[in-house]
Amino acid sequence: MTEDEQLWAAVAEPGRRRLLDVLVAHGEATPTTLAKELPFTRQAVSKHLAVLLEAGLVVQRRDGREVRYRVQPERLAAAAEAMTAAATRWTTRLQAIKRLAESTPD
Repeated sequence: MTEDEQLWAAVAEPGRRRLLDVLVAHGEATPTTLAKELPFTRQAVSKHLAVLLEAGLVVQRRDGREVRYRVQPERLAAAAEAMTAAATRWTTRLQAIKRLAESTPD
């Protein structure tokens, strides 16, 4: 899987997007802390974090026995730029389809 494909796969799942929102709000958190604010288990949070870590959207650091996670701002900004570019391409395509449909006689 390419880096871009990993990114799209990571943010495609609504639960992971929600997890990113909570993590941004906390700045840094453990899976246990995140699970208290999300509608899924600590194990599910850990699995989602593994996907986000693989995509480079979060980083981890060990603090004693705990592992703490935080959002990787540069990668998140790159993700936002990629999504904006994709939205622009789709808008252009849809406008072309609309023009074609409107120019076709009934």
